[in-house]
Amino acid sequence: MTSPRKAESLRRRMFEVLEHGPVGDGASRFVSGALITLIIVNLLAVTLASVPGVEAAYADVFVAIEIVSVVVLSLEYAARLWVAVEHESGGAAHAWRARLAYARSLNGIIDLVAILPFVLAFIVPVELRAILVFRIFRFLKLARYSVGVRSLLDALHEERRPLAGCLLIFAGAALVSASMMYLAEREVQPEKFGSIPQALWWAVATLGTTGYGDVVPVTPVGKIINGITIMCALIMIALPVGIVATAFAQQIHRRDFVVTWGMVARVPLFAGLKAGEIADITRLLRTESVEAGAIVSRRGDPAHSMYFIASGEVEIELPDGSKRLGAGHFFGELAILRRARRSATVRAVERTRLLVLDARDFRSLMASQPDVAARLREVVEQRVGREVITPKGDLVTEEIEEEVDNQQHKETAKRPSRKLRRRS
Repeated sequence: MTSPRKAESLRRRMFEVLEHGPVGDGASRFVSGALITLIIVNLLAVTLASVPGVEAAYADVFVAIEIVSVVVLSLEYAARLWVAVEHESGGAAHAWRARLAYARSLNGIIDLVAILPFVLAFIVPVELRAILVFRIFRFLKLARYSVGVRSLLDALHEERRPLAGCLLIFAGAALVSASMMYLAEREVQPEKFGSIPQALWWAVATLGTTGYGDVVPVTPVGKIINGITIMCALIMIALPVGIVATAFAQQIHRRDFVVTWGMVARVPLFAGLKAGEIADITRLLRTESVEAGAIVSRRGDPAHSMYFIASGEVEIELPDGSKRLGAGHFFGELAILRRARRSATVRAVERTRLLVLDARDFRSLMASQPDVAARLREVVEQRVGREVITPKGDLVTEEIEEEVDNQQHKETAKRPSRKLRRRS
């Protein structure tokens, strides 16, 4: 392998580790965990360093933490600039455009801000403490590793126009309320409502449901205006909260669906199915949480479903040893093909969230989706003589065809009975 190819391979691997590593990639998980730990330790150090006594006692520790943080975060920033070209393919000109695009992106700016305070402290002629306190903004880097924060940011970006409309409505309501209160209270309280800008403070505090109580109306008309403003405040707060909550829930649901869809699509049994067919299977999945040490399935028990690991890790106890599977893997797929006895015991190593697909649901899907049943027959024919077929004869194509025919007969038998019930 030539040197350029080695560099490209290394860059691709570093990109996977830093950006979009495969599900369950140990290196990606380690790097993400190390960076999160470093940021949290750094934030604690910045906070504790603001206490004079603690700073004097542990000054050397805080300096060491800062030096390590700057070195690691600088290397991370340089690495992300280097691998930015992996987002899209292109030539040398594209490589510089990709790196410039990353540097100008929100994540790139946050990564740069994380290391700038330490550098600026030795350049800008101001108090050192005033600049270093901006290191607290490094917590923004945690958004990169939090699915919830990313989903919230995506929701805010998606609903930016409705939220901007809410802000415009709020500004208009505050201006109208301040103008009315100015007319009602300017003679009685000129120091508080002597002008519309002065009355705006009361309007914003009231519409924001804060109500500090430092500025209150005293005239009957002013109190009526105040009551109407309070009732409007409920609408002012409910609008953006409802918009953000709905968008956030949709983002979480969409992200979970995409992750689930991707796991199902990687199963060899479902390879080659159309997107709509995979979506049908995804809708049949149910979630199941298992605590650490709990048994998911026991050897010898009847097999009635297959499992996708959404998060966590399980250990499969085989006669000749054990094997561990992490997020993105699946097991028990033979139950989809035929209800048999479990050949191994599966135990959760840590708290694990599973997506369960019952064999009954999948068999019903085969009866209603001929393409899925045809794909199943192809998979059986391709795997005959290998891991699916055992010396005891666990599976043959005729069994699958017989099962599909039985399901179709059941579905057909139900239809006349429903008509008879309607006539009766």
